[in-house]
Amino acid sequence: MSGAGGGPYGHYGSGAGGGVGEGGTTGIGGAMARELSGVTYLCGDCGAQNVIKNKDPIRCRQCNHRIMYKMRTKRVVQFEAR
Repeated sequence: MSGAGGGPYGHYGSGAGGGVGEGGTTGIGGAMARELSGVTYLCGDCGAQNVIKNKDPIRCRQCNHRIMYKMRTKRVVQFEAR
């Protein structure tokens, strides 16, 4: 079942049209801004919210616990099922 895209899934890499993740710098700019500001994690022990940046140690700032849970994104995530 090969489509116009050349791969097993015809719509990926077809070059014509804007697929998911294609077009513009909005995805790249958003990722860069998120990396600079850090990602919010929840401590598994005390429940405190911690903003952890790229090179920061994975450790709670209040209790030094090392099990952290990543907060769920508020961005709408949609997958295509076939």
